[in-house]
Amino acid sequence: MLLDILIIVFKILLIVIPLLVFIAYLTYFERKVIGAIQLRKGPNIVGPFGLFQPIADGIKLLTKETIFPENSNKVIFILSPIITFTLALIGWAVIPIDYKIVLADINVGLMYIFAISSLGVYGIIMAGWASNSRYAFLGALRSAAQMISYEVSIGLIIISVLITSGSLNLSEIVMKQQNMWYVIPHFPMFIIFFISTLAETNRAPFDLPEAESELVAGYNVEYSSMSFGLFFLGEYGNMILMSSMTTILFLGGWLPPADIDFFQNIPGFIWFLLKVTFLLFLFLWVRATLPRYRYDQLMRLGWKVFLPLSLIWIIITSSVVIYFQN
Repeated sequence: MLLDILIIVFKILLIVIPLLVFIAYLTYFERKVIGAIQLRKGPNIVGPFGLFQPIADGIKLLTKETIFPENSNKVIFILSPIITFTLALIGWAVIPIDYKIVLADINVGLMYIFAISSLGVYGIIMAGWASNSRYAFLGALRSAAQMISYEVSIGLIIISVLITSGSLNLSEIVMKQQNMWYVIPHFPMFIIFFISTLAETNRAPFDLPEAESELVAGYNVEYSSMSFGLFFLGEYGNMILMSSMTTILFLGGWLPPADIDFFQNIPGFIWFLLKVTFLLFLFLWVRATLPRYRYDQLMRLGWKVFLPLSLIWIIITSSVVIYFQN
């Protein structure tokens, strides 16, 4: 009994620790990429090539004082960043990094991920409400509306993939892509899914909840020290989680791009990591090049463009599947 618990704890640490390092260096990667796009150097002072910059930032946040706004609800104020960060981590329980390398290979892995990503709204709403600040509350309301709007189209796109694969198990969905990655038959949905993940994670050009020009910093405006750090980690954790989901649903997970001996000899998790890194690079590229959407444009895109398109795609997918089955 005790041994089983220790093994589970060890497996969790094996996922969480590399993930936290990945998140820390994603911030470094982001600053370097955006620096290169803007013809700057990016972080280059702390350590060789600025490699210790994320560690320095982490220490700086840890040593700062936590400030509570006047008349704020202290319990909810502290609880909301913890919820946001925890939800960003527990989604990883069902993500298969390689063949049979997954913490919990459950049959409803897809639904689990969808449920976890939906719960992320609560942490943000709580943060906005507990801060006792109009700016924070406005940011939280925007964020909630945006996330709920784009979750609808994400859900419908997931249904298209589900109809094609016939399984809710993430490992099985990857194994079904051995002959052809789903990005080829579902290419329009891949594009819509990627744009929806940008909106879902509150990233540019959909970073309206954090619009510096009108809302100071969005829902986390009153946060400081490690409570702010947890929101920060949660956001980047969600970016990696969503990139992993896109990889599993459309880019064949840990499968190599072609059935060549050289590709087959490379471990599956390396392929998985490369695909996730490529998608994260797209996240950063979009941030550096596109201007922010206006709020009404954002809502119109979600409800009047993506929703009908993903519904029509479900009808097309199911028709094709039924036709070939008969």
